[in-house]
Amino acid sequence: MDWDDLRIFAELARAGSLSAAARRLKLDHSTVSRRLDALEAALGLKLLDRLPQGTHLTAEGERIAEAAGRMEEQAFLVQRLAQDGAPLSGLVRISGPPALTAHFLTPRLGPLRLRHPGIRLELIGETRNANLHRREADLALRLTRPSDESLVARKVGQMAYALFGTPAALALPRADWNWIGFEDNLAQMPQQRWLRELSGDSPMALSSNDQTILLAAVKAGLGVAALPRFLAEGQPELCEVEGLQPPQPREIWLVVHRDMRRSPRIRAVMDGIADALAAGKTVLEGGNAL
Repeated sequence: MDWDDLRIFAELARAGSLSAAARRLKLDHSTVSRRLDALEAALGLKLLDRLPQGTHLTAEGERIAEAAGRMEEQAFLVQRLAQDGAPLSGLVRISGPPALTAHFLTPRLGPLRLRHPGIRLELIGETRNANLHRREADLALRLTRPSDESLVARKVGQMAYALFGTPAALALPRADWNWIGFEDNLAQMPQQRWLRELSGDSPMALSSNDQTILLAAVKAGLGVAALPRFLAEGQPELCEVEGLQPPQPREIWLVVHRDMRRSPRIRAVMDGIADALAAGKTVLEGGNAL
């Protein structure tokens, strides 16, 4: 039995389909299918039924997937522990919200690169929370504090929001404003709830899951939106709607797996990110141009 086939099977059990597992593993669909055939042949067991709408684990498959998941977790533990003695060089993966990562953090990484030229950075902008247990990232910037006790979180700042639009969009009577906000899947976001309180029963003229798309829509004069101050205040086309009680700022947390926090290069990058956010505090909280 090829142990790597178990890893592929464990991912398939989580993903629920061959195509989804292939995307996560960055493998061809045919490769995943072939490796699963090899695993079933080696074990002499049928692990899954392949259906048009996805895959369904057999009873044997569920037991093997559970055991494979435990083995995988131990393998990730070995990787994390190996980082303890790692030198100040190598790759560090950082996951974070796309707009915050691209427009705030990235331009402020110069001092970190100068201090530690041997460290390579990989920045991953994503709306979901990267799984730090599975090494999808080494560090993560999150807008909520994690409850997982195996993760260590450090508050590194807070991000203020306000309502913005172009002068032409704001010149309309408020009853005629076009509202721009997050899609329904992100309706629980604090700034979206605040926007909904302002917009009342008015429908969203445009919605998206990406903050930079909302910014582009507002700059194009398509309506008004709740935007992070650091993202909007440097845009000459935009004006803030004054006289409103702003929403509660979003806290920014730097998160690392407990087993990784002693790695010298991880600590160096954590300190560099914390310094970058501290230096940009007034930009994040509003009041200064980029």
